[in-house]
Amino acid sequence: MANKLFIVLSSPSGGGKSTVAKHLMTMHSEIKFSVSATTRAMRTGETFGKDYYFLTKAEFVEKIENSELIEYEEIFGNYYGTLTSELQKAVDENYKLIFDVDVKGALSIKKAFPSESLLVFLAPPDMATLENRLRNRKTESEQQIAKRLSRAEMEIAESIKFDYVIVNKVLENTLKEAESIIKNEIYEN
Repeated sequence: MANKLFIVLSSPSGGGKSTVAKHLMTMHSEIKFSVSATTRAMRTGETFGKDYYFLTKAEFVEKIENSELIEYEEIFGNYYGTLTSELQKAVDENYKLIFDVDVKGALSIKKAFPSESLLVFLAPPDMATLENRLRNRKTESEQQIAKRLSRAEMEIAESIKFDYVIVNKVLENTLKEAESIIKNEIYEN
């Protein structure tokens, strides 16, 4: 069985995708972060080309029209997507790629690359914990938090389509479980 090339992490907003991705990249230097494209505004501390490719809506639509995205979606008024060039670069340069994407994006990657993709869903222990995490980030308005919580219910329901589901209750345990999955699925097959 071929080793998986694409590690796809998904969760509701505030579910821990970025934290788990950073941990796995620290543990495995051959795992690189797939930088997504977005039309949302850059947040403090973010860097173009490292955190996201920040594009205008016109630039993003042009990429859609030119079939330059493996997957994309409009979420809360902004586009998010994965550039085909990111995946091709990983294949060409022989490294693993880790994705931090929404549920629909994850399922699109799996559909396009079924044998190369490993899907891991990070579930919150409960909705109250997820709401606290979102509030503690202090990056969204009350309206945005309400939208994210509403969307989380759909995302959690879709988690049954993933290869693994990790309940992110205690971060240390979540990181160990993710590491174990990667070890078993990426390096021992």
